[in-house]
Order: sequence, then structure tokens, then C-alpha cells
Amino acid sequence: MAIEVGREAPDFTLEDPDGEAVTLSSFRGRRNVVLVFYTLAFSEVCTVQFTQVRSSTERYADSDAQVLGISVDSRYVQGRFARELGLTDAILLADFEPKGMVSRAYGVYREENGFSGRATFVIDKEGIVQGVSLTEHPGMMQDEEQYFAALSVCAT
Repeated sequence: MAIEVGREAPDFTLEDPDGEAVTLSSFRGRRNVVLVFYTLAFSEVCTVQFTQVRSSTERYADSDAQVLGISVDSRYVQGRFARELGLTDAILLADFEPKGMVSRAYGVYREENGFSGRATFVIDKEGIVQGVSLTEHPGMMQDEEQYFAALSVCAT
């Protein structure tokens, strides 16, 4: 079962495409976080989803939010995906080894598929989940406006 609104977001540290460690709690007190779990880099729906994220860069900045994308792909794949999409502000992270550790902690790992479901958690500056958006099937798109609605209740 996915982490619910009002709960503290489980902390984690994962590698970005450059091999640098990124820790969720490092954003506490500084920025809201939009934590986007996606199935696999370069899949059609994930490409559309992160193209939308790139198009909304200013809206995320205005909400004082950092977008963190997480999938089971390696950091090398994450880097290439980010470069090809022109993502400069969203940080893609590798939930690669142990595979799916963070998506399991958030209750969104799909054992039958070997990757996470499509799920987004909006986390405020205090580390509390203020919004959750889940899809029934990984091939379904989420409504990005749900993220912004949740960000509107986060203190800026």
C-alpha cells in the first residue's frame, strides 16, 4: 500500500546520473519535493510525462519545488534520458541496486513487472506527504495539475 497523505516521507539516498548521492531529507527546510516514480526511461508514457515536467519548469520553481524522478533504470540510462529530453531542473535518480528499494518503501513497486508503478508524492518542506497521485496501470498518464494542487497547500 502506498504512503498516504499526512505521513512522513521515507528518507532515502540514491545516485543521480553523475554518480552523486541525493538524499531526500537534504531538501527539508529548503524546498518542497515532487517525487515522481516512473516505470522505465524511454517508454512512451514516461517520455510524455517528463516532457510535461520540462514544460512546467517555471511552475515548479514558482512553487519552490524540486522534481525528483525515480525508476529502476541505472544512473547511466537516467542521464541519457534526461539529456535527450532536455531536463535541466528535474533530477533523475536510479533505484537500481538494490532494485526497487525506494519504490518498495513508498509502496509502489510492481513485483510482477520488476519496476515501480506510476506514482507521484508531493512532499512539503517539513518532509510530510501533502499529495499522492497513483495510476491503476503503468501505461496510464497522471494529471500534472494534481501535483500543483498539492503544492498549493505546501508552505512556500
